[in-house]
Amino acid sequence: MEAQGGNRLSCGTICLKYLLFLFNILFWLAGAAVLAVGVWTLVEKSDYISLLNSSFYSASAYILIAAGVIVIVTGIIGCCATLKEMRALLIVYLVLLICIFLLEIIAGVLAYITYQECFPFCYQLDEELRQNLKVTMQQKYKQSGEDDVTQAVDKLQQEFKCCGSYNSSDWRDCAWIQEPLNKRLVPDSCCKSPGDLCGLRDHPSNIYKVEGGCIMKLEEFILSQLYILGAVGIGIAFLQLVGMMFTCCLYQNLKEEPY
Repeated sequence: MEAQGGNRLSCGTICLKYLLFLFNILFWLAGAAVLAVGVWTLVEKSDYISLLNSSFYSASAYILIAAGVIVIVTGIIGCCATLKEMRALLIVYLVLLICIFLLEIIAGVLAYITYQECFPFCYQLDEELRQNLKVTMQQKYKQSGEDDVTQAVDKLQQEFKCCGSYNSSDWRDCAWIQEPLNKRLVPDSCCKSPGDLCGLRDHPSNIYKVEGGCIMKLEEFILSQLYILGAVGIGIAFLQLVGMMFTCCLYQNLKEEPY
């Protein structure tokens, strides 16, 4: 009977090892996905973020990258602890899981609260940031040494199908539009079908005049991303509860396993 009990315990331990190993693979993949989102945000959306002249949003991308790296490292530790049946390393892994779990819950709740406070009622990031985008467009667009701003504004207007910060009339006070040799009323990137000198006409059939300003579209994008990240963070955090349970069971089985 003792031998049979030992075999059952050994079978349970092997099953737990495989379950925890599978969890760690999924956990590692989740970390890689978070890391990829952070890198993608910096590479693809950094131009838009730079127009807001705020370090908060770029810091968010770096936080995602750091979180992804931590999750990947934690997953590797979990795999090593599971395969090598190292109880001390399992404790380290469990502590890391608990820390990440708490951070994800806090971050998810804060993201959800921020989303609820802003959307859909206030529709604003900050008035200073809103004004900064308008001033940046008016004073730096197509100016010498401001190629990055010009490219970012053109990309913003085309991708979000918008014109100006608040609306297309913002371009009337633009330094480049007011130049004597320039006959355009808006940049060519405001056009629904972009082409050279298409900005000579600002009729709604030609440009994004009634679709709203870019700041509104940018706010919607950031707030939607905030909501998604918060929901994903909380979802992954609760998934980690399963990993914690497997870790505790495996640790207990290894402690009781006869050698």
